[in-house]
Order: sequence, then C-alpha cells, then structure tokens
Amino acid sequence: MLGLPSIPAFCLRPRDLRRGAALTLAFVAAVGAAAGTGCWDRADAVGAAGAAGGALAAAGTQNPAAVPEAPRDTATADREAVARAAAEAAAEGKSGKKAAQEVVSRSGDRWGMVYDQGEYAAFTDDLDGRWTGVGLWIESRRDDRIAVERVQPGSPAARSGLRAGDRLLSVDGRPVTGLRVCDVVALLRGGAGTPVVLHLTRDGADLTETLRREQLHTEPVTVRELPGGITVIKVASFSRGSGEQVRAAVRAAPPGAGFMLDLRGNPGGLVTEAVTAASAFLDGGLVATYDVRGAQRALYASPGGDTASPLVALVDGGTMSAAELVTGALQDRGRAVAVGTRTFGKGSVQMPTPLPDGSVAELTVGTYRTPAGRSLDGSGITPDLAAGDGVEERARTVLGGLGVGP
Repeated sequence: MLGLPSIPAFCLRPRDLRRGAALTLAFVAAVGAAAGTGCWDRADAVGAAGAAGGALAAAGTQNPAAVPEAPRDTATADREAVARAAAEAAAEGKSGKKAAQEVVSRSGDRWGMVYDQGEYAAFTDDLDGRWTGVGLWIESRRDDRIAVERVQPGSPAARSGLRAGDRLLSVDGRPVTGLRVCDVVALLRGGAGTPVVLHLTRDGADLTETLRREQLHTEPVTVRELPGGITVIKVASFSRGSGEQVRAAVRAAPPGAGFMLDLRGNPGGLVTEAVTAASAFLDGGLVATYDVRGAQRALYASPGGDTASPLVALVDGGTMSAAELVTGALQDRGRAVAVGTRTFGKGSVQMPTPLPDGSVAELTVGTYRTPAGRSLDGSGITPDLAAGDGVEERARTVLGGLGVGP
C-alpha cells in the first residue's frame, strides 16, 4: 500500500538497555504483528551503539576518513532537556514520561519516543518474536485513519472475526484517528489476560469487540522452495536469531539454487541481525556506515557468504530501517537485483537514554548510509525493477535470466 508502512502492534524496537549491545535502526511504529502489543517501531531502533556497533566497526579495515559525512538535517531532541523535564515532573508528583514525551514531540524528532519501565522491558520479548497483544497489524493511511493491515492467525483478533481493511476508531474509548501508529500500538498493549475494547467500522457498519490480550509468537524467517531450484527466504523482521536463520537457509539450499530474499513488509529490527543476514550473501566488506552524534562508524559483513548464487531482493513500501540497510548493501555491492516498489525511507538512528524517573527515551542521534554513500532517510530505495502485483513472477523472470529455473 502506498501510505505509511504497516506496523505490527508489537513494538519491535531493537534495543536492550540491559545488554547495551544491540545496535538498531528502527522505526518507531513497530512490529504490528501482535497488535495489541505495542509499538513496533520499537522494532527498529538503535540500541546502545557501544557494544554491537563498536565491535562490528572494529572488525573492519577501512579508513574511517573514507566514511561519508552524514546529513545534518535530521531533527533530534536534546537529551538533557528531555531528562530535565522528566526529573522536574517526577519531583512534582507528575508523570515524568509524559513530560519527557512533550519535549520530544516539540523537538520534531519524528522517531523519538518515551517508554515506561514496563513498556521497555517488553522489548526483550519483542526481539525474541514474542509479544503480548491481540494479533493485529495496523497501518496509518494518508487520511490519518488507522486501519487493520492484517491479522495474526489464531490470535484473539482472528477468533473475533476482525480482518484486513477494518478501520480502527478507538481503543478503550480513546479515539485513534490522527494518532501515530506507535501511540495506537501502545494503547493495544497490556498484560496477558487483560481486556481491551476496540471500536471499528467495516463497510459503513460499526463494530465493537472486547478482546483479551494473549502471549503471541511469530517466526521471523520462513523458507519455501519453488519449482526450478528457487529458494524463497521470507524475513518478517530482524529479531534475535533471524540473521543466523537466513545464513542456515542459504547453506541448506540445493546446489545451483537461486534465491529470493523477501523483505516486503519488514519493519526492521536489530541491526546486528541485519548485518548477519547480509553476510549470508557477502564475503566480508562494508554493509553500511552510520553516525552517532557526529561520530562516524561502519558495519561490516562476516566473510564466507554465498557470493555466486543468483539473488533477488523483494521490497515494498513496508520495507524499513534495518531491512533497507540489507537491501541497500546488496544492491550497492552488485550482489542482488531489487524488485518491487520504493521502500519506506527510515534511515535514522535511535539510541536509548535512561531518565531519572526510570523511563527510557529513544532519541534520534544520527543517520546511516549504504556502501555507496546513499542516505535513505526520507527517500528509501528505488528497486532495479519496478513491480507491483506479481512481484514473485517478475523475480522469477529475473532469476531465469540469470540461469535459474526451468
């Protein structure tokens, strides 16, 4: 769909403050999948750059001076101002989280978000492909309406008969039209077994459904075989373990196979997992560069990937953040042909900042670029071959031209 990307209601933001090693480039909406779970855009954020990012950069051999300068026009919130607002509000017995979020909102940081301790703790489960919610993927349309993009099979939403295309009007009585997807996702989240009342409309008829949130699970990577020796690797998100699953799928493919790496609808996730996935098709070398408050860093692939098998990357407007990072690397390095529609354009980097009241602010600190120096923030990736409907068929044609298939 041409509007904003769909978001799983479960915030897939990739950072874990306690481990401080997850470098995530995420989009604040989140992995809508478990809808009711939280904002996915927690799905793609940058975690503490220190560990993961630093370790990856240290593994490279390129001259830091060769790293392209990052654009400076990305709006960011002042960390000190955010922390000060939270502390002052807490001292007055008010909500530190709310005060901090007001500062972030005024700053123009479109990906900035503040989470309380419980919301942030849920990130760990999100990154393992688990979340608590009702099983909805939601999206924001150009008219500011919130709609159901898809429904998790077997979830509370599926059992109640909700379906793609339903328009969500309110959650527990709070109107959602005009809200950010991430904020709607936050309303859908909650403890397992707790009720949530959804008011929707379908074909002009109003619907009211009371659902109970459940612990849900999804596999980030699925693999299937097509006739003619084509292996399709679908990566729904870059949660923990997904990168190695991609590498295992490549190793297990029959000799002479061609690959479709399906990143459609992938909102991002852990950058470290994205780099591991890219490494399945690269033999070392640069995957991306990024800046954190002006300090330039780089991410490198591990050596030993499959550099010979024909590869097509499938993308669309829901391909975001870390998924765009992978696509850009494979495209720039001549490793894959990108087929589909223009990607979302989430190329900014977020990092967590603990606040005095115990909440956590995810603030934008910089941007990342592809190996060729392209900044994707706001522009996305233009596929080599445009295709709307029938994307897989177009991809099979490309692979056929590369000697794979009947």
